[in-house]
Amino acid sequence: MKPAPSAATSHYPQTKASREDWIQAALRSLIADGVEQVRILPLAKKLSVSRSSFYWYFKRREDLLNELLRHWQEKNTRSIIERTHRPSQSIDQGVLNIFECWANDKLFDPRLDSAIRDWARRSKPVRKVVQKADEKRVEAVTGLFLRHGYEGSEAFIRARVLYFTQIGYYALGVEESLRQRHTYLAPYLKSFTGQEPRQENIDRFLRAVGTG
Repeated sequence: MKPAPSAATSHYPQTKASREDWIQAALRSLIADGVEQVRILPLAKKLSVSRSSFYWYFKRREDLLNELLRHWQEKNTRSIIERTHRPSQSIDQGVLNIFECWANDKLFDPRLDSAIRDWARRSKPVRKVVQKADEKRVEAVTGLFLRHGYEGSEAFIRARVLYFTQIGYYALGVEESLRQRHTYLAPYLKSFTGQEPRQENIDRFLRAVGTG
């Protein structure tokens, strides 16, 4: 139950931790220790605030967990979808737009994605959320291939191969530097698109992600 505020604090909670502080602390805990460790008292200790301050922002723990799912979808899923709709003169340029997500964890956080998927293995409702997000991501990538002239079934399969390859990288814990992975760009692009990539598009991408 939310504590009854005094007249002096009825509009502005007297706490050092904001709503966003709670969410960020919960995200760090989820990534580091799993969803079972995302609990109010340990988070309050990490934030150096009383447990009661949690209830200024959330009615219960489940509300905070829902915020973690919302944050994941807003960051990881939205970034992929947004980049599939960016203007592209060729399919390799379009795919490289998506690759920006893999090269920048401010756009797509692989540790968060892995933590959410681990949570989904323990929770049927979360599994449904993850499955729906995967479908949206693949649908967006499929749309990119369709706009560049690929037939329906081929566009869908190429989108799945591209997307599942990257998620597989994270699931397997493949350790490669970005610079090393960028040396594979041309062969990957040809494999994903069936076309020879343009070097100017690769060079532009490398400059954009800071390794060109």
